[in-house]
Amino acid sequence: MSEHERPPHNKTGSLTLHIGNEELVIRQRYEAASIANDVLIAVWFLIGSIMFFSPEWTRTGTWCFVFGSVELMIRPLIRLTRQLHLRKAHRAAPGTAASDQDY
Repeated sequence: MSEHERPPHNKTGSLTLHIGNEELVIRQRYEAASIANDVLIAVWFLIGSIMFFSPEWTRTGTWCFVFGSVELMIRPLIRLTRQLHLRKAHRAAPGTAASDQDY
């Protein structure tokens, strides 16, 4: 099996994405999801704020704030999913400790 034919997940549970000749390895998928969600929150609120400068765009800007608020609601769901996953993994492999880092 060549390097480009290997499956995207390796033994460590990381995700490997091939983009052209580059390789992106995501080892902590919950951290990556949390970061992506935080970026989306910032984008929604920034766009919404800019739209509020123009009366014609106020309604669309309001929707951007609604989308940003939904993203804020997703944030604790990512953390909860991570905690449940770690708890399940901890039961499956006794002696392993959950990370102190909370995303």
